[in-house]
Amino acid sequence: MRDTGFVGPLIIAIGLVMGGLVFAIVTVLFQVEDGGALVRLNRAEVELRAARAGQAVAEDALKQAQDEIAGLRAALEAAPTTPMSPAIGPSSLDAVDVLADHDDTVELTEEMTLARDRFNNGVTQPGNRVMLEVLGQPRAQYGTTCQSVTNPNLRAMLETRQIGPIRVTMIKPALDSLERIMGRLQETEPDIYASIGTAGALCVRLIRGSSSSISNHSWGTAVDIKLEGRLDGFGDGSTQFGLLIIAELFNEEGWFWGATYSREDSMHFEVGVETLRAWADAGQI
Repeated sequence: MRDTGFVGPLIIAIGLVMGGLVFAIVTVLFQVEDGGALVRLNRAEVELRAARAGQAVAEDALKQAQDEIAGLRAALEAAPTTPMSPAIGPSSLDAVDVLADHDDTVELTEEMTLARDRFNNGVTQPGNRVMLEVLGQPRAQYGTTCQSVTNPNLRAMLETRQIGPIRVTMIKPALDSLERIMGRLQETEPDIYASIGTAGALCVRLIRGSSSSISNHSWGTAVDIKLEGRLDGFGDGSTQFGLLIIAELFNEEGWFWGATYSREDSMHFEVGVETLRAWADAGQI
């Protein structure tokens, strides 16, 4: 019979070896897993440190801004409270304010911003349809330069007259109306009256840039006004100060002011539709 006394110790030894091996394997597995976690942990710590650094920079910038605001407030509180006078110019001075109370500090030809809704109220711009209906064709053909009136009926209505500082040729009712305007201007604004000149009245031609529309100058119902020998700039959106004053008187007489055209033409004044029809009804034209 074999001696089995060594079997127990052998089994125990094998068990110990196997246990040690299992322990080693598990230990390695845990180390691998912990290594990945450690990498992620290190990465998170780096990102956290970067975020904290960014926060510190933002906090410093905020503190500087707060200090600057505090300094500005202190400066404003210590500044004098005397109001500043606005500069006078096309972008800062409105026609309503100027007309309300003007003085000699504003030049007659100084350019002003136009309050368009203040002018031409109740006065309608006369288009070619109305002009042809009321006064007929001034002539058979038109060009871009001034030509003479050939319509005998219209020619009979024309007259050349010296009206104050200007000499113009227009239809007689328009001249009478212009005389009233100049008379009122001489009474109320003698300095503007004395500075007035004209760039023309009667001129049979087409409107600038058109091949078919007839200028209202062709019927002797329009006049171009200049001040101190200077014409207001065409289509620049601003208006000479003196023309703002004159325009009110023209509007009161039923004349339409070209400053409110889609392309501003502040030197241009023409008899309005309502006035033309009134003259026609009264047998004046």
